[in-house]
Amino acid sequence: MWMLKRMRDMKDMLEAAPGMVAQAQQLGAQAQQMAVAQHAAYQTLAAQAAGARLRGAEAGADFDPIAGVPIEEFATVSKGVAAFGYDPAKLPEIAASRGIQEAAWQTAHQGWVDRIKRNRAVAQQFNQLYRAA
Repeated sequence: MWMLKRMRDMKDMLEAAPGMVAQAQQLGAQAQQMAVAQHAAYQTLAAQAAGARLRGAEAGADFDPIAGVPIEEFATVSKGVAAFGYDPAKLPEIAASRGIQEAAWQTAHQGWVDRIKRNRAVAQQFNQLYRAA
């Protein structure tokens, strides 16, 4: 008698197996979707945090213009020298073409180079601007 009961239980289990497999697959797909969503949320939060750090750094004195030359203009003039084979003697000429007097450029150039060496956030901002120029 117990043998018949076990055979019936086994038959019931085999009949239920496809439904259980489908349910397991569905749960696996849901878990994967949740993992993707969590990763996307993490990436968004990381980008927001990086942006907040950069905005905080931009508010610092190291991002103030030097001799009237903001970091954006410094990056643009610095990138302009590429057209002249990276000849540093051309920098004052490029600056002048953008309305920056030679004395102001000399002061700004030295000041920005010093800040870039000293402050990693300034260096990162310069790098982004230089690539975009």
